[in-house]
Amino acid sequence: MIPLKSEKDLQMLKRSGQILSAVMRKVGKSVRPGITTLDIDRLSEELILKENALAAFKGYKGFPATACVSVNEEIVHGIPEPRIILEGDIVSIDLGVNYQGYFSDMAITLPVGKVDEKKRKLIEVTRKALDIGIKQARPGNYLSDISHSIQSFVEGNGFSVVRQFVGHGIGTALHEEPEIPNFGAARLGPLLKNGMVLAIEPMVNIGGWECLIARNGWTAVTKDGLASAHFEHTVAVTDKGPVVLTE
Repeated sequence: MIPLKSEKDLQMLKRSGQILSAVMRKVGKSVRPGITTLDIDRLSEELILKENALAAFKGYKGFPATACVSVNEEIVHGIPEPRIILEGDIVSIDLGVNYQGYFSDMAITLPVGKVDEKKRKLIEVTRKALDIGIKQARPGNYLSDISHSIQSFVEGNGFSVVRQFVGHGIGTALHEEPEIPNFGAARLGPLLKNGMVLAIEPMVNIGGWECLIARNGWTAVTKDGLASAHFEHTVAVTDKGPVVLTE
């Protein structure tokens, strides 16, 4: 059962998303050579608490940090540590906010200084894949129309979509129904309806889609060691079209 949100719910989710977006902008501006992934985590928590909100990830199923910070071949769920970010790295930051019981979720990937052309294109394609997926989030479309549009665009540009991790519904819990894969045939799954809220999040690899889990039990890395990028927005399905709540 996919929960449908009331107008009040949507307004609260929009406020949660606005807080998250503002935090993410400030955190993103801090990323530069010499900063550590732990620095990013500490800044993220400080900014979220200043907004009288809570970090949605911290403690969730035992996750130890506020931010997921994934570097280069790390796909998602990177645990912040005193790792120094270097010129030429790409850094994915995934953050969630709980504002008065309403959750929002967002991710970006940033180049650190000058990155090589392949990484630059990876970031661009992943960002555009998210935009393309969001356009399908409208009443009357099928859930898999989002998935299919993302996969088609990504693979058409010579990259691959991660299959072990998917997007999800979101609202009064961080993870709600449905799961939203970034691959699959179109015109399958449930019909999208006004009031659904979805966290759409393509994770895209330069090489193959296969991944491994690091010894810490959390961080997913590409099996071939090549770079990965991740973008995410929290999106409301409305009769007027998709509304990005984390803008």
